[in-house]
Amino acid sequence: MQVCDLADAGHDTAQIARLTGIPYSTVRNWLKPRYQPRYTGPRCVLCRYPPHDFDALPAPAYSYLLGIYLGDGTVARMPRTLALRVYMDSRYPNIIGEVAAAMRAVMPTSLATVHPRRTHNLVIIRSYSKAWQCLIPQIGPGRKCDRKIDLADWQQAIVEREPEQFIRGLIHSDGCRTTNRVTIKGKRYEYPRYFFTQVSRDIQELFCRSLRQLGVEYRFSRRGKDVTIHRRASVARLDTFVGPKS
Repeated sequence: MQVCDLADAGHDTAQIARLTGIPYSTVRNWLKPRYQPRYTGPRCVLCRYPPHDFDALPAPAYSYLLGIYLGDGTVARMPRTLALRVYMDSRYPNIIGEVAAAMRAVMPTSLATVHPRRTHNLVIIRSYSKAWQCLIPQIGPGRKCDRKIDLADWQQAIVEREPEQFIRGLIHSDGCRTTNRVTIKGKRYEYPRYFFTQVSRDIQELFCRSLRQLGVEYRFSRRGKDVTIHRRASVARLDTFVGPKS
């Protein structure tokens, strides 16, 4: 290149710019580039990020976010990146804040932003990164209930370490705590219970597996897509870390 030949001959940047007609700033950047790559080692073949250390992920935040994703989340392909989106009801500002905080903890190099819709009670929490396909390998085309949902070994290890946060995420997305009212022989009874509604059998089993790990009793409704927890001790156990949605 002519610029390099002139530089090797002892010409300075200003002289090379005059001789070649190339702007001074361009010649300067060619000869002394200011940009230095922050990382020059091996990279992930999928997202081109540095190799992932899954053991270093913040386990409570990741377990919670995974439960949220399996319920109300999706990962969409954009022209140059991926977008993790979670759809929440605006009536639950505390959960919205916790979801955004979990996204930031799991992917600290990316922003997590909250976008309320003016026309209805929908709020979208978003985070953009190519690495979401590696941190949430369950992504795929179509609905989650129409495809196989299995956890990677490293994901299962995190969920087993943080089953409470995983259950919280699933209930905050597809569950609720209600008060059941029945009348027997003219006497009215009230008792709390938890519902988890999910069409995907795979996600149902992941939820129930964590319940069994904590010793929480459950049963399925007649429709088959509802998991209910109504035993007093089991409801009390969930109340210690889930409680009403807010």
